[in-house]
Amino acid sequence: MDSNSSFIPVASTFTSPFEDSPRPEDPARKPLSLWPGMYHSPVTNALWEARSRIFERLLDPNVDAPPQSQLLTRTPSQSRTTILYNFSTDYVLREQYRDPWNEVRIGKLLEDLDALAGTISVKHCSDEDSMTRPLLLVTAAVDKMVLKKPISVDVDLKMVGAVIWVGRSSIEIQLEVTQPTNARVMAFEDDTCQECSDASEPVALTANFIFVARDSKTGKAAPVNRLAPETEREKLLCEEAEARHELRKRKRGNFPKEIENGEVNRLEALLAEGRIFCDMPALADRDTILLRDTRLEHSLICQPQQRNIHGRIFGGFLMHRAFELAFSTAYAFAGMMPCFLEVDHVDFLRPVDVGDFLRFKSCILYTEFETTDRPLINVEVVAHVTRPELRSSEVSNKFYFTFTVHPEAKTTKNGFRIRKVVPATEEEARRILERMDLESLQVANNMKK
Repeated sequence: MDSNSSFIPVASTFTSPFEDSPRPEDPARKPLSLWPGMYHSPVTNALWEARSRIFERLLDPNVDAPPQSQLLTRTPSQSRTTILYNFSTDYVLREQYRDPWNEVRIGKLLEDLDALAGTISVKHCSDEDSMTRPLLLVTAAVDKMVLKKPISVDVDLKMVGAVIWVGRSSIEIQLEVTQPTNARVMAFEDDTCQECSDASEPVALTANFIFVARDSKTGKAAPVNRLAPETEREKLLCEEAEARHELRKRKRGNFPKEIENGEVNRLEALLAEGRIFCDMPALADRDTILLRDTRLEHSLICQPQQRNIHGRIFGGFLMHRAFELAFSTAYAFAGMMPCFLEVDHVDFLRPVDVGDFLRFKSCILYTEFETTDRPLINVEVVAHVTRPELRSSEVSNKFYFTFTVHPEAKTTKNGFRIRKVVPATEEEARRILERMDLESLQVANNMKK
């Protein structure tokens, strides 16, 4: 990511960003109560303030206005946006993001990543014509998110992202979180950022978000503005994103068939281990545990403060809640504090509305022991929209996380071990094999590059 992006400073705040900045020239400004999602993150406040004129149009779109008549061509630099967290000087902001181990709360960071990706998608897809109806842009998936190094809450943090690939009605946005190896001071003058030192900024986290565009009147897929990469790096990122797009299509088309026709032996082997627990529990391997015995669950009613600009529940809020349940599940399973490594994949299968009864169900899907110092704990979280009055329940989201444990923590706990997880039903065995094979395909694809 280069330095041509627009910079957005973030400050700690517990009030609306608009209360102290009225616009006399705009008497028809919407009441504050109609501005959604304002209080759950300082970053959301900053993004709304920076893009308020675009977002105001999205709050109450004129669905009878004509659609965009001509697609535009934009460059990645036109959508590139940077968020700056002044943790070193803003102590209230620091406390809002501090976890019990003096690192940044990953769940809260997931909210911010989704909010930034949403802003970038709006910037790329907007035609800046108030006479046309804007597109409805929704998070479809998080393709991959990798934590490369711990993120301290005492050092300034930078989050930067841009559109790197465009399909007909979908776009991929790559985000990077960087943190200098030593403290630095950020000075803002005339909406630009001047760095007062030249300390290195290693990448701490990378993430790839997939957004899809819908016509706000018909709800059908809508075409989005084209992308014209300029630099060699931008062209390479676009090629890699195109390869991931093809990989996603292969995943959707091939894996259910492969599991049904070619995985009978693997399926039976997994089920055989589980049957011992079910039929002869006294003889079961003590280093193995049934998948169902690793489950946790959390329920909530979705509130208006958690909605996005389209009135639906903010995807970042859902990821935040899913992450914290996954972390707790890994913690209870390992018996010591887990160390987050990756968001393997997130699917947004259907929207979640204000007032929905949402249930998050988690489990340890499987564990890996390729290296004894770094066992991997793979956690699945599935969100269900439950309607008791209709006696129905639908899956809205699927989240997959990977954790490990700190090697130094294991030395302080005698008899430490990570158990192998086995299924008790065929449905559980299929879920395990599908995730294993998807990960293997991802690894194989990366090795070809």
